[in-house]
Amino acid sequence: MANARRPPVLVTGATGFTGGHLARRLRAEGHPVRALVRDGAAASSLAAAGVELALGDLRDPADVDRAAAGVERIYHIAAVFRTAGHPDSFYWDVNHKGTLNVLEAAARHRVARTVHCSTIGVHGDVREIPADEDTPFNPGDIYQETKLAGELAAQEAFAAGLPGVIFRPAGIFGPGDLRFLKLFKAVHTRSFWMFGSGETLWHPVYIDDLVDGILLCGEAEAALGRTYILAGDRYVTLNELVAEIAAAVGVPPPRRRLPFWPLAAGAVVCETLCRPFGIDPPLHRRRVAFFVKHRAFSIERARSELGYAPKVPLDEALRRTAAWYFANGHLTPKAA
Repeated sequence: MANARRPPVLVTGATGFTGGHLARRLRAEGHPVRALVRDGAAASSLAAAGVELALGDLRDPADVDRAAAGVERIYHIAAVFRTAGHPDSFYWDVNHKGTLNVLEAAARHRVARTVHCSTIGVHGDVREIPADEDTPFNPGDIYQETKLAGELAAQEAFAAGLPGVIFRPAGIFGPGDLRFLKLFKAVHTRSFWMFGSGETLWHPVYIDDLVDGILLCGEAEAALGRTYILAGDRYVTLNELVAEIAAAVGVPPPRRRLPFWPLAAGAVVCETLCRPFGIDPPLHRRRVAFFVKHRAFSIERARSELGYAPKVPLDEALRRTAAWYFANGHLTPKAA
């Protein structure tokens, strides 16, 4: 009963993958949770888990203000990711102005702590291996540019006295995520081609480990005013990644390989043809950049200051993710 009388925690983006896992973990640990959602029907599973729904839009300051009234902490996870059919202004409205709305509401209601979700994408294609929180910013697309603008707004607010923490997650995956389904499916159906050398580095973070880190950002006294990269305990080459995915889905590792340049040229053509019609192109430049842009980071600051310690080894995390894909019909088991 004591927890029921505690002020609620507000989570934005709770209908998404990361925000949903976070909201459910907070509820499981006994925290009253409020979620700012645009569509109550789409958030019915959150309501069934005991999450209070605050209907509204992140872009509307009045909606955000109402959702933030009386809360103890805010976990600002909401963002628009890379999708077709949206003008650049939509990214600015959500990722930057929406963040400003959250920060202003947190200040107005004297929220004890605001935890802001940025992205390692603010560093772009890193040359320093491993990169860390002080690596220069180098955003490469509208998503990364607007996420950086939101992070800089949070930095400014926290430096001015608003209690808060920023975290930059690495490549998030796990049960419930569909962004990496295409890669799993290509490996499983043995239709995957490696473009380029496959020695590009990629740094994943399993969703359970990420949520552990987010909660530490929300609770650790040492975290106030700081920025943390939250990633898994190791980064891997793409060759290693697809081999481990192959093991998780029960097929031999892919061996087919092509030069990168034809793929890059095809992405430019696809974007040029599809953009005027608002069609999601089958190839994006940012998507094919997966094959050539390094993502490798140090988590030493989070380890030393927060006690952050990823618990799920990559091979086990990939097996759990593959099992969820099979159980939910996204992957079809091979006939015996």
